[in-house]
Amino acid sequence: MKQYNLGIEATLEIIGGKWKALIICLLMSGVKRTGELQRNINGISQKVLIQQLRELEKDGLVRRHVYQQMPPKVEYSLTEYGVTANRIVDVMCGWGRENIALRQQQGEDIVLLENKEPAF
Repeated sequence: MKQYNLGIEATLEIIGGKWKALIICLLMSGVKRTGELQRNINGISQKVLIQQLRELEKDGLVRRHVYQQMPPKVEYSLTEYGVTANRIVDVMCGWGRENIALRQQQGEDIVLLENKEPAF
């Protein structure tokens, strides 16, 4: 039997890590192919992206649709359950913007490319 001390442990088990929240954020704007996701997530390798997508699919947040054609075409979207993660991701985005503003006020050379962030 799996046990958690706090609810956040269960949340982080599913969307924790460096990439999963970003993937969810990008899929909030609609269906994406693997290449689209990789172009929009700086620093992620194709191997890691596919691994993260498969984990999100296993956890029921992402749907993978394979088209039977040549060359192969695969698209990813959020499931109905995955869309519920929007509340968490939106709060994380807001907190991140506030954190960046605070760090800028403290003199840190940091910038948020606001036009790169998907609109909810």
